[in-house]
Parts: sequence; C-alpha cells; structure tokens
Amino acid sequence: MCTSIIEVVSADGMAKREDQWFPLSHAVVAYDHARHAPLGDVITLDFINTGLEPGARAGIELTLETAKELRAALDRAIAAADFEEAEVRGKGLLGSFVRAA
Repeated sequence: MCTSIIEVVSADGMAKREDQWFPLSHAVVAYDHARHAPLGDVITLDFINTGLEPGARAGIELTLETAKELRAALDRAIAAADFEEAEVRGKGLLGSFVRAA
C-alpha cells in the first residue's frame, strides 16, 4: 500500500553521485515501499537538482528506526553548531557577559 507521505524542501548544498558532485535544489523525504533495500516500508531521502538531468540524484533508504536515530543525531549536531555559531559571532552567553561588563 502506498502511504503518500512525502515532504519536499528547497535545499542548498552539494550531493555526490559516482565520482561527481552536483549542486542541490531540493531534498525529498518520503515514507513508502523500499525500492532497492531488502526491507518493507522505509524512509527515503532524495537529494536532487531539478535543473539537471534525472540522474542528478543521491538517494538513501533507511529503516524507520535508523531514520529516528539520524534525526536525533542531526538535532544534536545542529544544536552544537548553533551554539558554536553564536559563540563565534559573540552572541553566546560568554559574549553577552563580556559586552555587559
């Protein structure tokens, strides 16, 4: 049964296929039958560039549990990166304290 669960967002970055990198235009997240992995339903991540040929795609099929672990890892990495960026730009706790003194 098709789930029709799909989310599409604009993407800014790069993806790799074979030995060539290409710029991204979109990321697609879906939950549906696995097409390649020997699994049932999976979370599929597709990183694409709609302005290039159809092969401008990097795809991943993950179990739901792996996708949850990936989401948690992304949340931790993003939180740490936000903290780092705030510190670098002097917007973190230390930067606020120094400016107030």
